[in-house]
Amino acid sequence: MTPMEKAGWTPLPHSDEDLERSKSVPDTPQTRAETYRLAWNDPDFMTRRELRAVRLQLELLKPEMILAERGIRSTVILFGGARLPEPGGEAWAAKNETQKKNLEENSKYYEEARKFARLCSQQSATSYYREYVVVTGGGPGVMEAGNRGADDVGAPSIGLNIVLPHEQAPNIYVTPELCFNFHYFAIRKMHFVMRAKAVAVFPGGFGTMDEFFETLTLIQTGRMERVPVILFGKSFWKRAIDLDFLAEQGTISPGDQDIIDFVDTADEAWGIISRFYKLGE
Repeated sequence: MTPMEKAGWTPLPHSDEDLERSKSVPDTPQTRAETYRLAWNDPDFMTRRELRAVRLQLELLKPEMILAERGIRSTVILFGGARLPEPGGEAWAAKNETQKKNLEENSKYYEEARKFARLCSQQSATSYYREYVVVTGGGPGVMEAGNRGADDVGAPSIGLNIVLPHEQAPNIYVTPELCFNFHYFAIRKMHFVMRAKAVAVFPGGFGTMDEFFETLTLIQTGRMERVPVILFGKSFWKRAIDLDFLAEQGTISPGDQDIIDFVDTADEAWGIISRFYKLGE
C-alpha cells in the first residue's frame, strides 16, 4: 500500500504529485523566481524566522510519525559523555594527562553501556522491538556504545542527533531509518522522554547533566510519570553531585534523592528495571 493509499482516496492531487509537476514547467524568468516555488518546497522561505513555529511542529511530527509507523511504543534512554572512549581506544578529547588518565579509566562505562543496551534489546525482542527500544543522542562515546550494544544482538536502535557548530555525524551503529537530526534542542529532548520507560545516565559533562536534571525535574514536579532513573558509576556521581546537601539546604524535598538509583554494572541496572516493571512474572 502506498502512502497515498494509506492516507485515503481524494479527488484532489497530492502534494508529492504537484511537486513533480512543478519541476516540469518551462524554464522562464517567472518560473525561476523564488516567489514561484511551492512554499513548503522553498528552503529560503521555510528557514525564515517567522516560520519558527512551523519548523518546531515539523521537528516534533517527523520522528513521531516514523516511530509510530514502526510500532515503537516505549524506549530506554542512554545519556552519557561523548568523550568516553571504548576500552583500549584513544582518549581523543583529553586536553591534558590528567584528563587522558581519567577518560581511559572511565572507558569501562562504555563497555557497561554496551552491555546494558544488549540487555534492553534482548527484552525488546520479546515485543518484536516495540518496547524497551534503545535510544541515544546518536553521537560517539556512551551514545555509540548504546547503539552498538543493540546492534550486537541484531536489534534496532534510535539516534537523536543535533546540528552543532563543530563537525558531527551519527555513529555507525544507529539504525539508519531511525536516525534523526534536530535543530531545536527542546524538541529533541521531548522525543527522548515521550516514550521513556527508563533513563540510564553514564558519566558525562554539561550535556549529560542537562538531560539528567531535566528528567529529574519532570519527575519531581509530576510532569512525567515515575520511571527508573539510574546513574552508572557510584564513585563518579557521588563527587559530581550531592543531592543530600541539596536536601539539607531545603532546596529539594527530603526523599527527592530516592528518584535515583546508583549502580556500577549493567546487570544491576537491568535488575532495577525488571523489578520495577515486574518483567518475567
